[in-house]
Amino acid sequence: MKKLWLIFAQTTTIGLAIWFLFSVLSPAPTPPAVVTVKEVIASAPVSSELSYRGAAKRAKAAVVNIYTSKEVKSGRRALFNDPVLKRFFGERDGEDGNKASSLGSGVLVSPQGYIVTNNHVVESAAEIEVALADGRTATAKLIGSDPETDLAVIKIDLDQLSAIDFANVDQAEIGDVVLAIGNPFGVGQTVTMGIISALGRSELGINTFENFIQTDAAINPGNSGGALVDVHGNLLGINTAIFSKTGGSLGIGFAIPANIVKQVMDAIIKDGSVTRGWLGIEVQDVTPDLAASLKLESSKGALIAGVVRNGPAAVAGIRPGDVLLHIDGKEVSNSAQMLNSIAALPPEQSTPITVIRQGEPITLNAKIGMRPKFSRR
Repeated sequence: MKKLWLIFAQTTTIGLAIWFLFSVLSPAPTPPAVVTVKEVIASAPVSSELSYRGAAKRAKAAVVNIYTSKEVKSGRRALFNDPVLKRFFGERDGEDGNKASSLGSGVLVSPQGYIVTNNHVVESAAEIEVALADGRTATAKLIGSDPETDLAVIKIDLDQLSAIDFANVDQAEIGDVVLAIGNPFGVGQTVTMGIISALGRSELGINTFENFIQTDAAINPGNSGGALVDVHGNLLGINTAIFSKTGGSLGIGFAIPANIVKQVMDAIIKDGSVTRGWLGIEVQDVTPDLAASLKLESSKGALIAGVVRNGPAAVAGIRPGDVLLHIDGKEVSNSAQMLNSIAALPPEQSTPITVIRQGEPITLNAKIGMRPKFSRR
């Protein structure tokens, strides 16, 4: 028994000795590192060259979200209830099953409550609801529309409204930074940034009268009718269309210039519609090959391809095959520009028109008519 106790005591003594030596010789544990963070008490103001928050804040107050609904036929309701189509079009029917809803954007252009948007946003709408950036909502009434430029004016009755200022579009140049503000996909008011990619885009087949600002600022469904603004927050245009094969933004968006928006808006508020001049002709551009075959000095002008019987052009003596060179003393560069020039003339005005016929210039006087009303459907 004594022998076992002696062995136990020796073993314990050796173990304690080994533990003491390990404790003495082992390095002390390293305390955790302390990370020092420097906190800025007051941030320095961001340079205007680095931020566009001032422009965005100023313009956002004037951009509204527009929600519309309209009656639909029972057959159309059944069509959109198809689960396959719902994957592509989404839920369009209201709770009562007899209304289709859509959304878009608009821009407050007057403290009196006038809002400019796209015609296709409010077209055939039975109800128009507007949500302001400050959280207020109101029911709007349609003042008038112009399908040929895809513009419409609606009005709300609220006070303390923040209207946007119009920019001078003539001073805009390719490469200028722009902001697009709207309600893409219904997620809420959103600001995107890009540049002006091109000016004077036409012959795209979007509207009858086209003179678009092209931008790469992201524009998506729901942005229609929203604002394209400069770095000062002034209105450059109304976003109206995108070039896309998927339905999303591919960096090619189009806006109606603010000068055209103002002309159309003023006419709608004053008269409820837009009155334009009309000659009653069908035209096409003069290509270099056409110019060579017609022995013209250049490819400027517009070739008269057709004349409406008993229309203003026919009465004035204009014939198919004539090449229109000047209208009211202004040179015609192409068919799109010619259409805009005639539309800007007041009906009943007698206007000199210069054409080339069989190689000879001829000046005729035409009494401008009133352009017939146009419908998108």
